[in-house]
Amino acid sequence: MVLFVAPPSIAVYRFKKDRSRFYKWCDWGARVWLKACGAKVRVTGLENLDDDRDYVFVSNHRSYLDTASLYVYAGKRIGLVAKKELLKVPIFGYGMAIANVFAIDRSNPERARKSIDRARELIEKGFSFGVFAEGTRAMPGELLPFKKGAIHLALQAKAPIAPVAFKNTDELMGKRRGVAYPGTVEMVILPTIETEGKNAKEDLMPLLNEVRTAIAEELFRSS
Repeated sequence: MVLFVAPPSIAVYRFKKDRSRFYKWCDWGARVWLKACGAKVRVTGLENLDDDRDYVFVSNHRSYLDTASLYVYAGKRIGLVAKKELLKVPIFGYGMAIANVFAIDRSNPERARKSIDRARELIEKGFSFGVFAEGTRAMPGELLPFKKGAIHLALQAKAPIAPVAFKNTDELMGKRRGVAYPGTVEMVILPTIETEGKNAKEDLMPLLNEVRTAIAEELFRSS
């Protein structure tokens, strides 16, 4: 069904400035995909978010389920960072670009800077933005070191950081497992962290460590 709806929707909204209805189609498509994978999503911590503020959501990443879950259930209209390969997928790659989903090319500092600038401009327009800070999917049970880009973005946009811990997605559709199992995605939005008055020179690494520690404590809390 998504394959039939996506091409005409992309064609219609490609040249429109108001894409609010297109975002609804994207939301619907992500929900359909999650349901097709047998995934239910249980979200906790939405009370940590202010309705009148925009955030940089910084999350761990163990499965493709994380991406769709964050897009749909963050409680905000958000943009996302995706792998460059996904943006090359026919139809869907182009649709993701229209829906403010784009890649950060870390191998090219100039392109990476331009991507951060695009994300900052998106936040200034009233969107939030989601970044999977490990830069790639971790193996089941792992938490990789965090990249600095998400913290740079939050500092530049003067946006609060919302740490997000995804649990159980590695069991449902983990890296290299090649199969999806039905079950419940646990998405935990942790207390937010302010960036107002802070700067990259002095505060980037303390913020990065604070975010990663909060997520790690949630992930391994019951281990």
